[in-house]
Amino acid sequence: MTLPCGSVMTRSVPSYNLESEFELIYFIIVLYPFISMDTEFPDVVFHLTISDDHENLPTFGTSNLFIWEFYFCEFDVTRHPHVSHSIALLRQGMNFDKNRKFGVSIVRFAELMMFSGLLCNNNIQWIAFHNAYHFEYIVKILEFESLGLDNSSRKSHHIGSDSLVILHVFNKIETFCFHTSLA
Repeated sequence: MTLPCGSVMTRSVPSYNLESEFELIYFIIVLYPFISMDTEFPDVVFHLTISDDHENLPTFGTSNLFIWEFYFCEFDVTRHPHVSHSIALLRQGMNFDKNRKFGVSIVRFAELMMFSGLLCNNNIQWIAFHNAYHFEYIVKILEFESLGLDNSSRKSHHIGSDSLVILHVFNKIETFCFHTSLA
């Protein structure tokens, strides 16, 4: 699939819209059963990309393609340990005060993940490369725990959704090396 420039829209999900977004995800995963994810600085943001077996993203009847991001409300830059250069990088595209006020509760996010059809569903295929840490994070939030907030191992990072890149790279490798696609 070739994405026209500027057509991918990120559905940034605030707490007041969390249930309706997970309901939407619940209904579309029948048609879009390939899931990739990325977490940025645990307890801060979670990115989700959903596609079909041809790498098509949901359009919801528009000309746009959609991916999701969930900002969590628990992280407080004034109280929690963090690496200052990492926070400076995140501040380029993120408003920590807004996240504290309108962000999603990690506990509520975990509850809705359990009932969304994304987990414990034999029809869903998770796509991952270096995501052992991300899956560990999902397990931890499903257990209502929190991982450490320090992410000092990262040197720099583009603020955006690596989950979409993961999907594209996976499909290219599979097509190139195995002459198949996601299906």
